[in-house]
Amino acid sequence: MSEETPGFEEKPEVPADAAQDDAEPKAADSADTAEGAAPAGDSAQDVALLAQLDQARTALGERTADLQRLQAEYQNYRRRVERDRITVKEIAVASLLTELLPTLDDIGRAREHGELVGGFKSVAESLETVAAKMGLQQFGKEGEPFDPTVHEALMHSYAPDVTETTCVAILQPGYRIGERTIRPARVAVAEPQPGAAPKSESAEGDKPSGEDTDAADKG
Repeated sequence: MSEETPGFEEKPEVPADAAQDDAEPKAADSADTAEGAAPAGDSAQDVALLAQLDQARTALGERTADLQRLQAEYQNYRRRVERDRITVKEIAVASLLTELLPTLDDIGRAREHGELVGGFKSVAESLETVAAKMGLQQFGKEGEPFDPTVHEALMHSYAPDVTETTCVAILQPGYRIGERTIRPARVAVAEPQPGAAPKSESAEGDKPSGEDTDAADKG
């Protein structure tokens, strides 16, 4: 009989092929686990990229809005500066021409009295030409209806031959630059005679009838 050593058990020998077969399923499981984890990582990266893209789009929209607002403010500034420049020019021209109005009045009176002759006439006409080029326009004529926005009545009377308040004399012509009046026309006005009948009715009342005319001819 052979003696057995206590505490040791004999292990069955495992064939090499079986060990290799056991290792291959474990490796396959590890590969499957790695492949399963890869899509989760890609998804997180995509979310981060989308978040960054949204931030970039938001920043671009804000910068575009700022640029548009700045451009609009600049256009408004240019229009305001141009408008102010034109206004300042008109005020300066009006101020200069206002100072020349007494001289133009003297020229007009001299022309009415036949005193505008010789060298004085040439100088006067040159001054009037320059004033006209600067936009000065004269207005005010006898017989036109009275308009308190452009006329200043200095004299008042009644007349039987007018049907409305009328300018019967121009004491001083008015002047304007474009639509801006720098001096109203100073005029004498006449109103219809109180209680007077209109001209058409008066004329018809004064005209004798045909029968009366025939009777007068027969008599």
